[in-house]
Amino acid sequence: MPKEVIAIASDHGGFEFKEILKNELETLGFDVNDLGCHDESSVDYPDYADALADVMRDGVIKRGVLVCGSGIGISIAANRHAHIRAALVHDGLTARLSREHNDANVLVLGGRTTGVEVAKDCLKIFLNTGFEGGRHQNRINKMS
Repeated sequence: MPKEVIAIASDHGGFEFKEILKNELETLGFDVNDLGCHDESSVDYPDYADALADVMRDGVIKRGVLVCGSGIGISIAANRHAHIRAALVHDGLTARLSREHNDANVLVLGGRTTGVEVAKDCLKIFLNTGFEGGRHQNRINKMS
């Protein structure tokens, strides 16, 4: 069975963090589709949110990770796409709830606002938590 591919992208404010999370994903056994950015040169976060949404559009890549300085801008940009449910998380609880209750398919982190170990924990929880469905499904349907 082929490995699951996780798409990852960031702006310049999240570049270093993206590189750390990319390595963590590979350590966890995932293939990573790194959509950039590829250095700390100033770029616009909507371009990277759009790139991630584009590769997830056909459903082959089902999950992604986005990072900008605070996580706020890139999550707003990503959520403009109907097939994306990007959740900005700050700890293990919000990572878990984003999956259980919201069926989030994109984890968003702030590279300047979240500690590295907390981010790695959020990533693992996000990847290993399923959607509860049930009463939450109706809410997801209203957003899709």
